[in-house]
Amino acid sequence: MPQTRPTHHGRALQTPPGKTGPALRTSRWPTALLAPLTLALSACGGGSAVLVTETANPAAACADLVTKAQLSGTTLATSYVPADTRRPGGATSGSFLPGHCVVTGSINPRVGVDGKNYAIGFQLSLPDQWNGRFLFIGGGGNDGILRDTSLSSSISGGTASPLGQGFAVVSTDAGHSGTSASFGADPQARIDHAYNSYDKTAVASKSLISTRYGRKPDRSYFSGCSGGGRQGMMFSQRFPDYFDGITAGAPAMRVSSGATVAAMWNTIQFNAIAPQDASGKRILSQAFSNGDLKLVANAVNATCDAADGVVDGLAQNFQACKAFDPAVLQCSGSKTDSCLSSAQVGALKNVFAGPRNSAGKALYTGQPWDAGLAAAGWRSWTLGNSTTTTPDARYITLMVDALTNEFFTPPDVAFDPLKFNFDTDPARMEAYSAIYDTYRDDKLAAFQQRGGKMLFIHGMSDPIFSAFDTIDYYERLAANNGGLAATQNFARTFLVPGMNHCSGGPATDNFDSIQTMVDWVEKGIAPQSITAEALASSADFPNRTRPLCPYPQFAKYKGTGSVEDASSFVCTAP
Repeated sequence: MPQTRPTHHGRALQTPPGKTGPALRTSRWPTALLAPLTLALSACGGGSAVLVTETANPAAACADLVTKAQLSGTTLATSYVPADTRRPGGATSGSFLPGHCVVTGSINPRVGVDGKNYAIGFQLSLPDQWNGRFLFIGGGGNDGILRDTSLSSSISGGTASPLGQGFAVVSTDAGHSGTSASFGADPQARIDHAYNSYDKTAVASKSLISTRYGRKPDRSYFSGCSGGGRQGMMFSQRFPDYFDGITAGAPAMRVSSGATVAAMWNTIQFNAIAPQDASGKRILSQAFSNGDLKLVANAVNATCDAADGVVDGLAQNFQACKAFDPAVLQCSGSKTDSCLSSAQVGALKNVFAGPRNSAGKALYTGQPWDAGLAAAGWRSWTLGNSTTTTPDARYITLMVDALTNEFFTPPDVAFDPLKFNFDTDPARMEAYSAIYDTYRDDKLAAFQQRGGKMLFIHGMSDPIFSAFDTIDYYERLAANNGGLAATQNFARTFLVPGMNHCSGGPATDNFDSIQTMVDWVEKGIAPQSITAEALASSADFPNRTRPLCPYPQFAKYKGTGSVEDASSFVCTAP
């Protein structure tokens, strides 16, 4: 049976049978023999070797952390999970986890100016048999929860439980409890959410690791998507010596400025053409039917799918999709199931071109044309599924919450998103953007100098953070670091055709980005491609595999071999 895995915002996906990864199940050697072996391997620099550290009584060592920890202003609680008693995420089938200690911490508890209790919470899992690696898994949304550290990163669902492999793994709630953005009323909570909580969590985790195992991690990694992708970028800029390898999936690098402006723009465009109920109010979800979106997706593929050498439902060469114009679908007469109204065509053009102010200045990048716009993940963000005039699109339920409580300075909780002023309201977001957004530092000089490696991964049908924004950042990074060839020595970008936000869509969205990063950092194997697959449960391409290629390359069909097999494709320049 497949085992469940997490994705951004909690939807469970599955790891295919047999994809268990290099699970660490070494023999339980006597401590007297383990200690010198561990020291000897550590003296050699660790590398990719499995470093086993185990005490005679790991449960007691777990409990002792509360008194032995050298952390000021921090309260700790521990619980010990014996080997073979729990599966990743509490799954009912699949491999069991090894014995491990779960440390729950609370840093700098305080009462905010809003009268609410705050603290930087974290969960750190420490395996009895440690491989010398530390992994920080990023959050997402408004954060406010502790992500299960027995699971993998939300941009690496193809990775078997890193904890099960022997990683020490941590997550944080980012300094507040609960997924509402109401914490934005407290200035310190804003700073914690921007960067301070991650700094404090990383430092505390490494200290606890040193206390538990008697030495610091050999290698440290960060992996996250969406808000977690932003957090990874933040570490590379503010704390460049914390991590050896950082994976930033669909990074929310301009969430408190451009991307949220785009969400308001898109909502206004779609709402304006949505049908009305008897009282004259709009039903946002009905601006486009699922059939309408499928019509657009098919037309996109008709334009650019063949540009990668084979018509297979995946447009690997996204450059060819730039030629798509939804006007080809406009009805010549009345609206039917086989065409779009002129209002629908106009709305699509405005949304995919991106928001502008009254002077025509672009306020965010546009969106790539990609067939993933017909998937459920695209609709859930843009239109929602509510059949009433109360919308449930995430542009409204999540982004407006963040905008009015946190991104506006000062907060404006009564703000009507349908009245967003594209000339004046973006200026209200600049103060927080200056400390929260991560698109400005396009040099990463210190991170590169100390040998750090960076992976950007982005779905081409991401409806909230445009893949074009990641491409723009990467091209600026390359321009400041001697060009693409030189930049690929420390940073690479991988685009996933068809993928929605962090996962989902008609895509090969299941891949092991964590092992990819470990191989790059520890073995010097820079990723020439990442093998990705669609799960057996995929409604679109079950069991299909594809190579994800480093930008600007794309996967092109060789002309022979099964179109379902990655080996039939080669990464090539446009």
